[in-house]
Amino acid sequence: MKIKKVLILVFSSFFLISYAQNMELPKDYLNKEFHKERREKLRAILPKNSVAVFFTNAVRNRANDVDYVYHQDPNFYYLTGYKEPNALLLIFKEEQKQGNTTYNELIFVQERNEVAEMWTGKRLGKEGTRNSLGFKIVYNGREFESYDIDFSKFDKILFENFKNDVRDTSEEADLYDLIQSFKQKISFDFSKLNNPTNDKIYSKAKKRIDLETLQILMASLREIKTKEEIVLLKKAVEISAVGQLEMMKAMHPNMSETEAQGVHEFVYKKYGAEFEGYPSIVGAGNNGCILHYTNNIKPVIGDGNLILMDLGAEYHGYTADVTRTIPANGKFTTEQKLIYELVYKAQEAGIAEMKIGNNFNHPNEVTRSIINKGLAELGIIESEDSDHLYYPHGSSHHIGLDVHDASNFGSFEENMVITVEPGIYIPEGSNCDEKWWGIAVRIEDDILITKNGPVNLSEMAPRKLEEIEAMMKLPSVLDSFVLPKLD
Repeated sequence: MKIKKVLILVFSSFFLISYAQNMELPKDYLNKEFHKERREKLRAILPKNSVAVFFTNAVRNRANDVDYVYHQDPNFYYLTGYKEPNALLLIFKEEQKQGNTTYNELIFVQERNEVAEMWTGKRLGKEGTRNSLGFKIVYNGREFESYDIDFSKFDKILFENFKNDVRDTSEEADLYDLIQSFKQKISFDFSKLNNPTNDKIYSKAKKRIDLETLQILMASLREIKTKEEIVLLKKAVEISAVGQLEMMKAMHPNMSETEAQGVHEFVYKKYGAEFEGYPSIVGAGNNGCILHYTNNIKPVIGDGNLILMDLGAEYHGYTADVTRTIPANGKFTTEQKLIYELVYKAQEAGIAEMKIGNNFNHPNEVTRSIINKGLAELGIIESEDSDHLYYPHGSSHHIGLDVHDASNFGSFEENMVITVEPGIYIPEGSNCDEKWWGIAVRIEDDILITKNGPVNLSEMAPRKLEEIEAMMKLPSVLDSFVLPKLD
């Protein structure tokens, strides 16, 4: 894989530019007008005489000289459409003036670099950001350090506090450098943030620093999806539902958890979904009782076991979250059936609560009440008031650019997309009859809230017990996909 970097120099910049311009890209990305409108929406709710500051995500190292596949900060993408690292966005409440130029937003992006682009792909640079993303004023990142901006004139500087996972690389004006320049410009010593101090300069700067409001404002925008977002989110959800459906047909007891995961993710790629929205959870038997089980290494799922599959495709940035639990051999046992039907009953009641005006906690309260009563009737807990960990999580969360999307968790509004995912998990060794041990069931669907009631975007994947068993009797297109055995 190692190539002498000097060989790159034989390629002309003309080749690099024309190659990048001729690359075929999907036609259904969000357009620049969407991102511009989102910036306008944010500007409208910013406090007077304020500036909102956004940074891209860090490039994170996987091992040695290999990095993880880069993924943009959702807020940054939402407001810009920019997918590269090492950039900075400033949105001003009021018009700013410098010389003869007026502006209300600035973006600083990573600079074009012929050698770097040969290794990691084309960069938009200043011109590309102007032309493709619709920004009027664009600077290279290295220009931020010397850019004349007086942050002391703003009543509020809104941004989210920094994580400690940003490396200082050899590249000029990387994210580390941008953050350091910003800290210097706002004259704020973050080491004193939670400590008493008599530093007058720090205290004066602290009055302008707001690390909380921006998160609330962005959540208020992102939790209600636009028409364009719903199109992409619906596609992500339907892709994920097809993955569940195909897995029902392909499942057999001798399959491994890894292979089951691969079937889902193959479907995602087949439909053009770039990523998984989160690490895939594929837990057979007792592994299903681990809520965020992502090892997925059990070599044989096993006859008689349930397999819990919680996965979601990410399509053009938007992430689904769909869970199905099915019997490896195609037939639920008596105990599995009783637990499954209880979870299904709870989910149906939770979905019915997904109506405009209802409180975010309603589905959780309803599903929890039904599950507690059912567990008591089955003798798994003493009474419906008993404390237990058989349903240890909430029923719902928003989805969107994040699988647990930004939200202020208020009342439901039109065009929110929220999961309903009750579950029951009875790990081996639990304080109940052994016949229940190792049973884990979660059913999760993605619900669009509309004026006419809840719409299940993931309904393509069967939920009813008898529908699952019927689907598992059908042949799979993967039945004939047989690879040679390896030693």
